[in-house]
Amino acid sequence: MGVERPVKLYRDGTAQAVQIPREFELPGEDAVMRKEGDKIVITPGKSEQKKSVAELLASWEPLDDEFPQISDLPPDPVDRF
Repeated sequence: MGVERPVKLYRDGTAQAVQIPREFELPGEDAVMRKEGDKIVITPGKSEQKKSVAELLASWEPLDDEFPQISDLPPDPVDRF
């Protein structure tokens, strides 16, 4: 099991609230909350999960595989009419 820490629950108008300790902070300004049995799971919001293609590619590890040479053959003739 991961790190645990007791927290206080309080009321904020008609909603119940909890203050998230610094070591559990999520990035961004929004989050998604779901209930799994008797547990509440909070994940970063959709705006934080989206990445640009450039960010996604930059986050990948480079490939060290050797790729075979592929001959550059001329295209097959096409009968256009």
